Amino acid sequence: MTDQTKRKGILINTLIVLLSFISFQSQAQTQSQAQTTYQVQTQSQAQTQSQAQTQAKSQTQTRPHAQGHEEPIRILFFGDSITAGYEIGTDAAFPAVIEAKLDSLPGNYTVVNAGLSGETSAGGLRRVDWILRQPVDLFVLELGGNDGLRGIDPEETKRNLQGIIDKVQSTSPGTEILLTGMEAPPNMGQEYTKQFRSLYRELAEKNDLPFMPFILEGVAGDPSLNLPDGIHPTEEGHRIIAKQLWPYISPIIDRMSVR
Repeated sequence: MTDQTKRKGILINTLIVLLSFISFQSQAQTQSQAQTTYQVQTQSQAQTQSQAQTQAKSQTQTRPHAQGHEEPIRILFFGDSITAGYEIGTDAAFPAVIEAKLDSLPGNYTVVNAGLSGETSAGGLRRVDWILRQPVDLFVLELGGNDGLRGIDPEETKRNLQGIIDKVQSTSPGTEILLTGMEAPPNMGQEYTKQFRSLYRELAEKNDLPFMPFILEGVAGDPSLNLPDGIHPTEEGHRIIAKQLWPYISPIIDRMSVR
């Protein structure tokens, strides 16, 4: 092989290496640009998604009530078998009768029956945190009847009911509470029934709450208005409860309607 041929071979090999290097650099630059573009797009998408989530949270925040009633006034009945409509169902229980009354009025209302048969004041205290996960404007508290039937110390019932009131007020400071009273059965003795009756009024005065002294006023003791057990109201009994309770609820929702 001549020297000239060797020089040509070396030159060709050099050109091949040079072209390969240029091609590699070009591919690396293209890949870098592509990665940069992807990162910019990803960051932009993440920012857009974050803005959308923030906007969604803002839109779902509760707005104050206005005269246009864009937001419903939410009334929650928290109680035992009386509220739950034992044996007759929630559709016929007094909260449903109140709801039908509200439906006939101007405005927007939501009624929730959170009654639970067999519930004591202690059980209500354990359960109320879960109940308060939803927004509530008026909290109607009807508990203690089962405490009286079981002969639970009235002071314990009072502490439990105060605990429920405290949790409502701390969790939802704007929520109004309507307290309803209960009577202990006469066979528990005069002293017990007196202490039991007074605990509700003491709670109402201490917490400055609107107060219905006896939820079963006009119903208790009337066989025609109670089931055979003599404790739980019939459908007619529930209609009377709703009628007796309405004068306590009406002024509260009237105030709320003009907020």
